[in-house]
Amino acid sequence: MTSRSHSLRDAIEEQIAVGELRPGQHLDETELATRFGVSRTPIREALIQLASMGLVVIRPRRGAVVAEIAPQQLVEMFEVMAELEAMCGRLAARRMFTEEHAQLQAAHDACREAREAVDSDEYYYRNEAFHEQIYAGSHNAFLAEQARNLHRRLRPYRRLQLRVRDRVATSFSEHQEIVDAIVAGDGERTAALLRDHIMIQGQRFADLIASLAHLSNKAA
Repeated sequence: MTSRSHSLRDAIEEQIAVGELRPGQHLDETELATRFGVSRTPIREALIQLASMGLVVIRPRRGAVVAEIAPQQLVEMFEVMAELEAMCGRLAARRMFTEEHAQLQAAHDACREAREAVDSDEYYYRNEAFHEQIYAGSHNAFLAEQARNLHRRLRPYRRLQLRVRDRVATSFSEHQEIVDAIVAGDGERTAALLRDHIMIQGQRFADLIASLAHLSNKAA
């Protein structure tokens, strides 16, 4: 893939993550080419790459659309994400070095700044950096890559969760417990905390579905 199509892929992925391009929305190659000031060829290459990541669905003779996830599949994907994060956390508690603890704490402090600013969008980006420190801290490159891939697939939905009332404050409190467990070297507690942190069930799932419905109504 060319550097141009790579940067376009990242730009389109970001628009999907922030809700500018919504699940089920048609992705017109000509319109995207005009928007980004490029030809259709790198746009097509970017969409193919996004399709391989599961973020876009390319339909024969009908073009591409932003991928939609059915509620049951969404639950299943978050279940897998929770287990991947738990595995990363368990290993990170055993394997992170002192300097990596400092980097994790710095990422946590950055989340605090976004929380205090009452900025859920900024918190979202800093939250991603926080979880990335845990993936890297597992010192298992294959596991970290699997976690990153699924994290990217769920980005639009993880972002929506943070817009639910009080979720940012709750998320930050959960981060603090996770940091403490990792620094203490308690792998099992870290795994349990991360699993609960990621899982959507009960009221959290209802809130996420309500947020998706609200987004769809605004687009209608």
